[in-house]
Order: sequence, then structure tokens, then C-alpha cells
Amino acid sequence: MNDSRLVYSTDTGRVKDKTVSLQKAPKSDGIVRIRKETKGRKGKGMSIIDGLEMSEADLKALCTELKKQCGCGGAVKGFSIEIQGDVRDKLKQILETKGKRVKLAGG
Repeated sequence: MNDSRLVYSTDTGRVKDKTVSLQKAPKSDGIVRIRKETKGRKGKGMSIIDGLEMSEADLKALCTELKKQCGCGGAVKGFSIEIQGDVRDKLKQILETKGKRVKLAGG
């Protein structure tokens, strides 16, 4: 008998490897923008942080730190960080202490 544990294999499908992707962050103008977004969230506001030129691992670490300091949830989507609630002012202060140039975008 073959002791292989492989049941099914394919080159296509929805299953993705959990390894860290090697994609590079898109180039920005050096300004971190924080905007509020409610579209598609049933009226709940999210603070979206764009323009951070960091790897995915660094973004996840920064996201974890921001969530702890703001006392709310959040996630990394693509190369932006989403923090629950309208905490743009607090996020701006935290990122400015880290030496980033920050602008509040949108209304």
C-alpha cells in the first residue's frame, strides 16, 4: 500500500497557499492617506489607511499595533489597512509619531 496522504491535487481552484506573497507595495507619493468609508458596510464606518509602502508582514504587524492602541478591530486588505470605526484623528497621531506624513482624505 502507498502511505501517501495526498487525496486530490489540481493546479487550479480556490485553495490558496498560506505563505506570504512576494508582491511589492505600489509606489506612492510618500503621503499616507486616511479616509472614512461606509459604502457596502450597512452604515458602519471604517477608517482606511492607504499609501504605506510596506511588505505584507510589516502591514500586519502595524495593523495589530493600531488595533490595540485604538481598541477596535481591523484587517489588512491588499496593501491598505482597515480599522473599524471613525478613528482617523487617533490614527493620524499614531502614524505621525512613527515619522509618517499623514493627510485625512475625504469628508
